[in-house]
Amino acid sequence: MKTPVIDLAECILCEICVELAPQAFRINDADFVEVLPLDDYSDEDIHEAVKNCPKDCITWE
Repeated sequence: MKTPVIDLAECILCEICVELAPQAFRINDADFVEVLPLDDYSDEDIHEAVKNCPKDCITWE
């Protein structure tokens, strides 16, 4: 199963991923975006969040 990975050096904290897929992404206490642990990342909202990242800093591994 593929898992989204965020390049924090490129992330501008626009929060689009959090808005589109709050079940998979959140801003943590250190003010960084993190991927939440899920059994399945196939939800269309997650794919939309990855696709709509303005810095293309979310990839699949």
